[in-house]
Amino acid sequence: MRHHSKGHLNVEDRDSVLIVRLDGGPHGVFGLEIANQLEALVDRVDRDPSVHAVVFTGAHPERFVSHADVRWLQEGGAAVPPVGRRGASVVARTARNVDRARVLAPLVNRTPLGPAVELERLHATFLRMNRSGVIFIAALNGSALGLGAEFAWANDLRVMADGNFFIGQPEVLLGIMPGGGGSQRLTRLIGTHKSLVAILEGKPFTPAQALADGAVDAVVPPDEVVTRAVELAAHFGSRTKGSVAAIKRAVYFGGSMSLTDGLHVERTEFLGTALSKDGQQLMLDYMESTESSGELPLYNPDIYKRALELGTVPGRRSTNGR
Repeated sequence: MRHHSKGHLNVEDRDSVLIVRLDGGPHGVFGLEIANQLEALVDRVDRDPSVHAVVFTGAHPERFVSHADVRWLQEGGAAVPPVGRRGASVVARTARNVDRARVLAPLVNRTPLGPAVELERLHATFLRMNRSGVIFIAALNGSALGLGAEFAWANDLRVMADGNFFIGQPEVLLGIMPGGGGSQRLTRLIGTHKSLVAILEGKPFTPAQALADGAVDAVVPPDEVVTRAVELAAHFGSRTKGSVAAIKRAVYFGGSMSLTDGLHVERTEFLGTALSKDGQQLMLDYMESTESSGELPLYNPDIYKRALELGTVPGRRSTNGR
């Protein structure tokens, strides 16, 4: 019987922002139960028009998420015979197809393919976050290694506590490599060479190093981490949810394609927002304001400042397009 670590997501509603505390038990690990609850949470907020941002933080007093539950990884790996790179590729592709056909999941989870399907499902959850109109923010109240760091990289923004904390990918020290997206997302955040050296060595970043390299967006005193993250959630969450989703898809997915393909993604997303009800209304408001004032609203410093605060350019008929 495979071991399943106990874990729980504690959710606090604050109007359009949710604060979610990840409770991975006494060691603060990320196991299958947290993965499953995270999948359900992302599905919920992605469909709920009233939720605009989610702030994740750790329930452990000094850790955001320690790392993956190693027993979960080891027992999952032990259930599958050793395979080469070609065999691993076949397993990964098969797991993707099986995960899409959820009706087979109860049967597959009792086979050696089960661990690969669980990994595919976790990747799908992180990708769902990247496609969503919801802003996801990691409030790193402490350290994060391995899957804990990879979960932080999968968020849109990261606020880290200052102090004797660290974040990084130590998998090489266990004879494995990042499996939750670390080799891809960290590389996109800080660049190929810095990411390669960090992952090869297995040495984590201090908060100051993470900030300097762009791995986190802010470093604040520990007692201000959640407060600062909620402020960012309210600020970025004030933007039109449809625009946020389109921008995230264009940047996260189009940005790693060829220029031609990336531009096609941008055109697609642009047309979707320009033809939307919110986009049409806000553009009509903008033109009406221009005609009534005789000046372009975004060239009025006060209006621009107010637009940044509201998330939309203020207009006579707009309803903040959210």
